[in-house]
Amino acid sequence: MSRPHMMLPLANFMPSLPGMTALSGSLRTYAPSPVWSDSTTKKVKFQPLKKKAATRLWHRARDFDRKTKRKDCHGGAVGHAALQVLHTLIFDFLNYESGRLDPSYAAIARKANLCERAVANALKRLRDLGILNWVRRCAEKWIDGRFVLEQETNAYAVLPPTQWRGYKEPPEAPPPAPGTWGEHPPLPSQIEQAIIEQRDSGDPRTVLGILGADPGDPLAAALAQLGLTMMEKANPQ
Repeated sequence: MSRPHMMLPLANFMPSLPGMTALSGSLRTYAPSPVWSDSTTKKVKFQPLKKKAATRLWHRARDFDRKTKRKDCHGGAVGHAALQVLHTLIFDFLNYESGRLDPSYAAIARKANLCERAVANALKRLRDLGILNWVRRCAEKWIDGRFVLEQETNAYAVLPPTQWRGYKEPPEAPPPAPGTWGEHPPLPSQIEQAIIEQRDSGDPRTVLGILGADPGDPLAAALAQLGLTMMEKANPQ
């Protein structure tokens, strides 16, 4: 009775390459550049973002989600996980002075209390909505005597609401109607101010100075300036 054919590991039949030791049981290979095809080795320049402006962006994103919520649906266009990731990026990782924002998926997942798959999906949703954008980065390194590209963390940027897809800026509050509370009282005219000043101080120079500053009456301004010039010549100080 013949013995059954024994399948031996492929590595047992492979010759050892110069400078490498043959591995028993398996043959491990490494791609020369195991990175995303759109990764860049160039230095990314971050844009500073003040904390007040970043906080305003977060509130706008939350309002965006609330306004797009549909009946019997959980969350709106942004979604709970994407809001949580955006909150983590803005308040846990963003450097407001330099604008640097480049945490790893694992770091975001820990802070947001989500799994890395949920983080990846949330980041994609934020990018599809135009709220977030990023640049994939890699670095040139020598590993085991060979030149390779090594993947680094993404460089993120929170975009302004004008670039968000499906988002409408809230209308600005109109000014108070005339005669209602909050309206600024009208300023007195230049002549009224001159009369008040004449009554309080009695100095004709101040009165003429007020009249000379009236942009709505160039003739009165010219006459007031002429009066000031004549008074200065008659009574030099």
